[in-house]
This record gives sequence, C-alpha cells and structure tokens, in this order.
Amino acid sequence: MDWFANIIIEKRKTIIILFLILMLICGILLLFVDVNYNLVDYLPKNAQSTVALEIMKKEFAESIPNAGVMIKDVSLMEAMEYKQKLASIDGVDQVIWLDDMMDIKEPLSMGDPDTIEGFYKNGNALFSVTIARGMEKDASEAIWQLIGEENALAGEAPDLAGIRNEAETTVLKAFIILLPIIILILILSTTSWLEPLLFLAAIGAAIVINMGTNIFLGDVSFMTFSISPILQLACSLDYAVFLLHRFLDNRKKYADVEEAMRQSIKESMPTVAASAATTLFGFLALMFMSFGIGADLGLNLAKGIVLSFISVMIFLPALTLSITKWIDATQHREWMPGFKNIGRVLSKISIPALILILLLMVPAFLGQSRTEFLYGNDTLEAASRYGRDKIMIEEEFGTSTVMAVLVPRGDAAREQQLYEELMELDNVTGIVSYAGSVGTAIPPDFLDDDITKQFYSENYARLIVYTDTPAEGDLAFKTVESIHEKAEAVYGDGFYTLGESTNLYDMKELTEKDNVVVNLIAIAAIFLVLLVTFKSLILPFLLVLTIETGIWINLSIPYFTGTQINFLGYLVLSTIQLGATVDYAILLTNTYLSNRKHMPRREAMNRSLASAFKSILVSALTLSTAGFTLYMTSSNRYVADIGLLLGRGTLISLGMVVLFLPTLLTVFDKFIRKPGK
Repeated sequence: MDWFANIIIEKRKTIIILFLILMLICGILLLFVDVNYNLVDYLPKNAQSTVALEIMKKEFAESIPNAGVMIKDVSLMEAMEYKQKLASIDGVDQVIWLDDMMDIKEPLSMGDPDTIEGFYKNGNALFSVTIARGMEKDASEAIWQLIGEENALAGEAPDLAGIRNEAETTVLKAFIILLPIIILILILSTTSWLEPLLFLAAIGAAIVINMGTNIFLGDVSFMTFSISPILQLACSLDYAVFLLHRFLDNRKKYADVEEAMRQSIKESMPTVAASAATTLFGFLALMFMSFGIGADLGLNLAKGIVLSFISVMIFLPALTLSITKWIDATQHREWMPGFKNIGRVLSKISIPALILILLLMVPAFLGQSRTEFLYGNDTLEAASRYGRDKIMIEEEFGTSTVMAVLVPRGDAAREQQLYEELMELDNVTGIVSYAGSVGTAIPPDFLDDDITKQFYSENYARLIVYTDTPAEGDLAFKTVESIHEKAEAVYGDGFYTLGESTNLYDMKELTEKDNVVVNLIAIAAIFLVLLVTFKSLILPFLLVLTIETGIWINLSIPYFTGTQINFLGYLVLSTIQLGATVDYAILLTNTYLSNRKHMPRREAMNRSLASAFKSILVSALTLSTAGFTLYMTSSNRYVADIGLLLGRGTLISLGMVVLFLPTLLTVFDKFIRKPGK
C-alpha cells in the first residue's frame, strides 16, 4: 500500500482539483436526471399487467380511468356540463359517467341502482377520468382549479402527482434536519471544529458524483431519488470517521504529518474495505429482485458506496493534509465520554440480555414472516389535499377501483357471455363495454368510429370493470382472481387485465418470491465476505446470526402490533440493515481478536468494548438519525416506512452487537481463535 499512499500524498493538490471538477460537472448533470414516479414501470416485462399495458398503449387511444372527480349538488344536466369541461382539460384523455352506462334521458328508476349509485348519488356526481401519462401533475392542478375547494379529485393519477410533489422536497427537508444533528454528533465525538466538515466534504463529494452519474442510467425511481443520498451519507460516514481517527492517533506516534497519513491509509484500508464490501453486497443483493425497483435502488446505493470508499481513501487524505494547520488551530476538548468502563457495565446485564434475545428469537422469526404488507400508491397524508379529497369521495360513494379486461375481438357471443358473468360477481358494480352499452344486436361496423373506439381496437375488445373494493387488500385481490377465473373460463389464456388492483396483485406475487431470493443472496454474499475477512467458518455464522436476529425482531414488530408496512420497506430494510450494521460486529470482533492475543477473554472483551463502543455508537446514531429523519420528513409511505424500519433497526442492531455478540464471542472463544494465537 506504500505506493498508493505515496501517490495520494504527493499528488494531493491535483486530487483535490479533480474531485472539485467532478463535483461541479456532476452537480450540473444531476439537474437533468429524470425521475420516474410510477412503480408499475418496474414490473417485469413478462408480468401480466405489463403485457396488458403495452397492448393498451398499442391498441387503444386512451388508457383506463385513473382518477375520480366528485362534483357536489348538481343536476344531471349540470353534471353533463362538468363532464364536457373536464374532457376539455389538457392531459385529460377521457371522462366516463352515468350517460355511458345508460340513457339518462329515461327515468333513473328504470336503471340498475348499483350502477347509478356508482356515478350519481344524493345529487353528487362522480366522474371516472383518464389522465395521460406524464400529465398527472398539470392535469390534476387544472381539475382542482375547475372544481374548487368544495369538490374532490382522487385516484392513482393525483396520487402520483402528490408523490412527485413530495419527493421533490423530501431530500431537502431531510438534509435540513439531518445535517445539524450529524454535525452535533461529530462535534461531540471529535477534537477539532473542522473534523465534521472534513467528514461531510468527503461523503458529500461522493453523493454529488453518485447523483450526477445517474444521468447515464436514463432515469431513477422516486424511491432512489428520495432515499439514496440520505442512506449513502449514513452508511458510509463511518469510513471517513475511521480513517481520520486513525490519522489523529498516528500523529501522536509520528512527528511527520505525511508519514502519519501514510500509515493511516495503510492501516485503514483493510478495515474500511471490508466494511464497504459488506454494505456493497447487501445493496447488490437488491438487484436480484424481479421487481425492477430493487435493481434501480440497489445499483444506485452500490455505486454510492464504491464512490464513498474512493472519496474517503483518496479525496479525504488529500484534503486533510492540505488543511492540517487549520485542524490544529481549531482544536477543542472531546466532549463525548471515553466509555472506558462500558465493558464492565454491559457484562452485568449480558446474561439477562442473552436469555431475553434467545426467548425472542423464534417468535421474532415467525412474526416477521407473517407481517402484512401494503403495495399501493395510497401513501399521502390525510391532511394533504390528496388525502382529504380521497376521504370525501369514499364517504359519499364508498371505495371503488377500475380494471380493464382485454379479450380478442371478433366473437360477440363470448364477449356477451363474459359481460354477463362478470356482472354476477358480488363486488362488480358496473361494466362499460360494447355488449353492455350498445348491445351485440348492432354490429360495431355499423356505428361511427367515435362510438366504438373506446370498446374496440383492431385486435382487441375492451371491458372497463368497476368494483366496490379498495385498490388492494384481501377483498381486492380475491376480486382480481375472480375476474381472472371468469375470463379464463370464457377465453382461456387469451385475455389480459389492467388496472391499479391488477398491478398491485402482480407486485404482491413478485414480493413473495423476491423476499426469499434477496435475503438468501445478501446473507450468502456477506457470509463469504466475512469468511474471507476472518478466515474462519464460525465467526461469519456468529456475526450474521447477530444481525439477522436484530432484523427479525425489527420486522416482527409490525406483526405483533397489528401494523401494516409497505412491502418495499420490508424488502429493502432486510438487506440494508444487514449490510450496513454488520460493520459494527466486524469492528468489535476485529478488536477482540487483537486484544485476545495478549489478554484473557473477559478482559479482552471489556477492553474491546471500551475501544470500539464509541465508534459503533457514533455510526449507529448517524444511521438511525438518518432513518428517523426520513420517517419524520416524508409523507410518502414508501419512504417513511423504510426510514422508520431503518432507524429502529439500527438501534436494535447496536443492542445486539454490544449485548449479544460479546457473549457469543467469549463462549465460542476456543473455536474462533487460531491455534498458537
């Protein structure tokens, strides 16, 4: 490592200039990175709903309704006027109302009550609106301007607009809260006013470069855009802390500043590399999800960890050497205690803690596998306009969703049969189709194209099915399955379904498979890294068991409290908590093995805890603060759930490493130490 350290020391000014240029370029590039707010785009290409969406785009001019607009206290004729105004808004492709279901010139008493009450009830009209992709924000704002505060707009399209508005401010709000807290933690744990700024400069450079280089990926998901910079900061800040602390220690040994840095780079590289590798492989495991959001987030986080490692090992030493005089001039006493006796304190409660953890282990493992998930875009606070409008519509008309069923065109009898069988389903309230709206007695070729285009394309017939279920949940998914069964009975495999419930149903099916695959890959990859690091079979098992138990406890809490969590929070957290917090276990184990060479095991463990506890605590406080900050600043359920699970999980991992792992290491001491050492 001498040659590597020498290059950094000799070329430090060049390195600083290069990093500043890279930061400037990437800072400009990140302004042009596209953000994708639609999770449906990340479903596999062969997923049923993805295939259906491609057919819909190719065959039909309009997609299916993705928003509902409620106008209060209107007559039938006034409602028709609103329908025309809504249809004229830029970005609105189609508006469906009661007149598409029946002839409203006839008495309403002659129509089906369930169908009528789905569109017109107590003098209130509910329109099904199709908003074009990419126009969700502009069209929603135009609709609100038209209908005013007293009426309501809700649905998948305005939800996407709300998620976009929220995501654009999440990172800024999170950093405004997070940075002062991290700076305070670092000030308490360092001895110079400039040290926290050095840490943040090194990781900040890596974050800017990471976000800017996303331009080469085409686009990133709103999940990646919202949480990646926060997680990159929290997961890699301890690399910088470790290197700089090693440098300050070596300055006491070496009079020459450059020699102190040379030794610090050499000594830090193996530990920082091992720490980065475990986090890296934890993130890379996400790329094996069949649901593409995993690859999007995993690639970005993995890229961020690599860039943070490079920045810490190259940019930070160069920058530190360039301002050593300023560091010396801004010294202050260390306010955080040294924790010299923490080992003895923890040893007094280690046995009760061990018993408690062993008692919790099996219930936690079983509980986390039974946690109930949420899958949809319904993530916005009730206090927002989006949430308030949704509640207003549901209070008047109840819950409802829309699905499209695409079947081969050309068999009017089978189309009529499917229409009738779907109408018999308990939760189907209405169907817009040629068979239901016009009737099979009149061939489509006899009618104007403006009438038939919403029902037929060149190759497909389309039935738009309205149900009284929420977008997701047991009832919604059973309804999706029932519609599939009816369509399969009539058309075999030659049908497709599309809609929010269908998309979420596909997500649910994928999640159940992805969860097992991603966790096994993450555990196996990190186990191999630990195997190479420690050259021991038992140590990787003990370390992974320690962190995995913490993950089980964390993810079982929603089950035992009866709380649903977002499925992405569950999937992402299990790999992030493992990859990021196993570093604490590595640091404690390395310190213990070093001390054990010349101390009895209990004294070695007490000394190791006294030495490593501060670094572990600072890292854990940083990561948990980042998690809780995301939870507090984001009204988006996807982001907030990941933040809560990460904040809580980091503290649980901290407890596991300082209470459970020391007992394991001392109990298995003779198995983990090499002969003669």
